Amino acid sequence: MNGTSTLRALAVPAMRITHLLEALQPLALLAARLYVAKVFFYSGLTKLRDWDTTLALFMDEYHVPLLSPMLAAMLGTAAELVLPLLLALGIATRFGALGLFVVNAVAVIALPEITDAALQQHMFWGSLLIGLLLWGPGRWSVDHWLLRRWIAGGDIRS
Repeated sequence: MNGTSTLRALAVPAMRITHLLEALQPLALLAARLYVAKVFFYSGLTKLRDWDTTLALFMDEYHVPLLSPMLAAMLGTAAELVLPLLLALGIATRFGALGLFVVNAVAVIALPEITDAALQQHMFWGSLLIGLLLWGPGRWSVDHWLLRRWIAGGDIRS
């Protein structure tokens, strides 16, 4: 076997594995969208469920820069309820991911003392959100469906 045939023998299985992994991308992007959406949506529901405690936390514990505690609580809760729905459905996914990335970053900044475990969680969520920003929602999303319809209709110019 010469060098070229050895490389070819190695390249064929590598290409098959790569093709299989690429076929799993829509599932991975959907899983990332649903996981992050669930985390933030449940957080928003918790804030809404006990609004008095939420306000107290924003007044006493969370120190959001540039915003009053009341406005920070309202904006944060609204973002945690609306943006995850965009992610889950794959509608305006990059906008939703960017918004939740900001909410996530502000949450870390607003907590004067954050445990290492909590910080690791926020970093994980932030990493997933950056991935969604970079790669988009994937084929299994309303965004993808709309884009295909617009392209088919000739509304998007290349």
